[in-house]
Amino acid sequence: MSLRDDLQADIAEAFDGDLADAVTSFTGSRTVAGEYDPVTGSSTTTVSYSGRGVFGSFRQEEIDGTVIIATDTKLTALQNEVTLDSDGSPATPQVDDTLAGKTVKAVMKDPAAATWTLALRKT
Repeated sequence: MSLRDDLQADIAEAFDGDLADAVTSFTGSRTVAGEYDPVTGSSTTTVSYSGRGVFGSFRQEEIDGTVIIATDTKLTALQNEVTLDSDGSPATPQVDDTLAGKTVKAVMKDPAAATWTLALRKT
């Protein structure tokens, strides 16, 4: 088992156990260009994904005043649990996505690529 797999298994176990009361399910979405639909008259489609994670706040030393500000919400989620709603394949959150009623302002991952850390801002 790789380091990434070990980390994800340990964090998933914590999400199901000791952290269960802090873990929240979430959905995210973005509008992307697609094929023109003559019925709706639109050429955009919505990509939706979901997962679960822990919402919290950033430590003072993480706040840079530009990308991450003091009022941003921090979401830590397992990468292998963030999946597209359409087919269950892995999803990658992106800046400007809408997630939990907020806008994604930064997307970061840990060195082992086991978790996403997202900065969410009220719009």
